[in-house]
Amino acid sequence: MATATTPVGQDQPTTADPPPVVFDLSQPPVIEGFAPLPRAKEENFKDKFIRKTKENPFVPIGCLGTAGALIYGLSAFRRGKTRQSQLLMRARIFAQGFTVVAIIVGVATTALKPKQ
Repeated sequence: MATATTPVGQDQPTTADPPPVVFDLSQPPVIEGFAPLPRAKEENFKDKFIRKTKENPFVPIGCLGTAGALIYGLSAFRRGKTRQSQLLMRARIFAQGFTVVAIIVGVATTALKPKQ
């Protein structure tokens, strides 16, 4: 017995394929029941530095103190003032510790701040 074979796809009615979905990358995707937040403006280095300094002003102060003590201590060492150089290196260590504590306090404050 020979069975009649039909070409594939003739048994089913032909349906038109839906048109391909085109994604617009400049707009957020449309999701039913969801409203995305507006994008924040792009922030350059100067604006970000000013914002971060206002959020935690003690970190830049500590960095400047560390750099100042280091530079002044190295210049005193170069001139042969060993006592002053040692005192300024100790001041540098203190300023570094101050900076680390300021960073930790800033991170903790940011983490504990209620979200708006």
